[in-house]
Amino acid sequence: MKYTIAVIPGDGIGPEVTNQAKKALNAVADVYNHVFIFKEAQMGSCAIDETGDPLPAATIKICKDADAILFGAIGDTKYDNNPSAQVRPEQGLLRLRKELGLYCNVRPVKAYEQLIDNSPLKREVITGTDIAIYRELTGGIYFGIKELSEDKQTAFDGCTYTVKEISRITHLAFKAAQNRKKKVTLVDKANVLETSRLWRKTVSEIAKEYKDVTIEYMFVDNAAMQMILNPKQFDVILTENLLGDIISDVASVMGGSIGILASSSIGDENALFEPIHGSFSQAAGKDIANPIASILSAALLLEHLGLHEEADAIERAVEKSLVLGITTEDIKGKTSFFATTSKVGDFIADYIMHQDDSNMNFKNIHTGQSTII
Repeated sequence: MKYTIAVIPGDGIGPEVTNQAKKALNAVADVYNHVFIFKEAQMGSCAIDETGDPLPAATIKICKDADAILFGAIGDTKYDNNPSAQVRPEQGLLRLRKELGLYCNVRPVKAYEQLIDNSPLKREVITGTDIAIYRELTGGIYFGIKELSEDKQTAFDGCTYTVKEISRITHLAFKAAQNRKKKVTLVDKANVLETSRLWRKTVSEIAKEYKDVTIEYMFVDNAAMQMILNPKQFDVILTENLLGDIISDVASVMGGSIGILASSSIGDENALFEPIHGSFSQAAGKDIANPIASILSAALLLEHLGLHEEADAIERAVEKSLVLGITTEDIKGKTSFFATTSKVGDFIADYIMHQDDSNMNFKNIHTGQSTII
């Protein structure tokens, strides 16, 4: 099969980790007889520097014409330290989500056995954790009316949701739960917010259509606490934009490193796949960034295209890299050896290409110690 993939490397470490994801996809293409045509586009700080626009029109066209989008990261410290900047890298991503109708963000959170001891949470608390967070992505306070009074002493951010916006992501969350542990937890603030009350009413009605799925409701403050105390109680978490942004970052501590967490942003016609980490500009060009989140984002991309066996090959290659300790320095395993960004990508691509070759000592090959055992 032939697929066109829009690639937006972005800023900071974005280009480095995205290159490793492309290595994995190219290995998949070779093994499973596919053709991936990569079309590169700009977004973020690099696009502002080049065109003055964080999301050039050419990027939108490339994304709309593609079968899927692989995205790196955006952001730059020069904007982080200047909150008054009128044009910002993040505006590009928000606009792209709107342009493509990417209303559903899915963030898998899994506690890998090899990384459990890296988490600040106790082993017995997080072992077996496997959560999918469904966050509404194109509504709510991030896209509401924003006002600043003339005397600049009062600011206002409006939060708006419609039944249609709530319904479409709710159906996706329940369908996902049917193939998991059959439980959905709606996280809201219905004791205070009118939008949350609309969420709760709408979700309650839709839940009646999925009789095999249990629905529970939890205020966001309690949900954040429960995620630390007993994360295994959750299966699919459904929530609105702002609360989802916060709760998914709380969940990230379970993985042992933010550098391994992937995500997808899905619409009716388009889908974008990205690591959840930021641009980490301080590490750019040093070949030290963890590419696993970007590589797992490529696996999610393959799942979206219906290439489940191919996605599984990437996931098994990542698991193998963790087992052997072929990881970047942010993952503090028992080994004293840490691989570079590119070496981790090389290993994962190599494993995909040689899945049945049990005589290879992959770890030694990539540390330069030997070639065979």
